[in-house]
Amino acid sequence: MNINILAGGPEEFLPNLHEYSGENDIWVGVDRGVYSLINKNLKPVIGFGDFDSVSKEELQVIEGHVKEMKRYKPEKNETDMELALNWAITQEPVLIRIFGATGGRLDHLLANVHLLVKPVLEENPVNMVLIDNQNILSLKGPGSYKIEQRADKKYISFVPITLDVRGITLEGFKYPLENRHISIGSTLCISNELISDYGTFSFSEGILLVIRSND
Repeated sequence: MNINILAGGPEEFLPNLHEYSGENDIWVGVDRGVYSLINKNLKPVIGFGDFDSVSKEELQVIEGHVKEMKRYKPEKNETDMELALNWAITQEPVLIRIFGATGGRLDHLLANVHLLVKPVLEENPVNMVLIDNQNILSLKGPGSYKIEQRADKKYISFVPITLDVRGITLEGFKYPLENRHISIGSTLCISNELISDYGTFSFSEGILLVIRSND
């Protein structure tokens, strides 16, 4: 099972969501994202939020289409997205995709990126990615990973999230590395490219943010 979560970020940053809707995918809405899913004829199985970003009329539409609703007061310790992600992780999916979480407010963007850290720290095998119409973001812990060429995502960047990332090796890339150490704030691994159908990256310590982008 894959869980797709739509938040309430700007519509212009969304890819075509129907491309991610298969028989093994279920949809979850976060706040205004619930209403957006309904408008796109993608039925959410559950909705999360304080729903302070929808009108009374829109909330009535949501309540008429979504059987299970998790409603919260605006004054709470977690964001609506964190509450939705916590639920999604307990469902033990293979993959969690997050949409509508970029653009607009930078504090929400940074918070959503940092929410990807939790499964890595807990060594949870679930794969989590944050997707918009220009980028795919994921976080990786120590290990070795294969990465395939994508014509629509030419550029690949590796950004240290922890103070240090040690032993990073890039093979099959335009700018290869071997057993390098990079620290938070380094731009050494920004805007790399694959030179063949696939490459590999590996490292021994730290957490990396992997960003695949197009112009």
